[in-house]
Amino acid sequence: MELPLRAALLRWLATGPTPLTTLNLLAEEAPLAASPPWLGIVASAAVEWGAKEAPGREIRVALELHTRGDDPEGDGALVRAIDTRIEDFPRRHDGWQVASIAFLRSRAERRPRNLRAMLMEYRFRCLALA
Repeated sequence: MELPLRAALLRWLATGPTPLTTLNLLAEEAPLAASPPWLGIVASAAVEWGAKEAPGREIRVALELHTRGDDPEGDGALVRAIDTRIEDFPRRHDGWQVASIAFLRSRAERRPRNLRAMLMEYRFRCLALA
């Protein structure tokens, strides 16, 4: 379920409203070269999480947003749009469903040459459909 979740999440984010449309790139991994702003799934991990009737996985997905700017609050609208879009992620998919989504943590940092990075981690609890 981890790989289908990653693919579905990328498709969902790619069809998001403004300001998500301002992203130059949406990638499954950190790109070798891309102009900010870009968003990538930088890591995911899964553990067993299911019920007697349905196998499942708890999948943690870490996304990293890269931007450029002087204003530490300048990315607020984009971060809120990403968070809202993830919360609105469809629950039913072909062969599996999302039982719950939870924000876990984030980390923001300023990097050289006015680059900024925001790491956001979410937990998806997914069950296989019969």
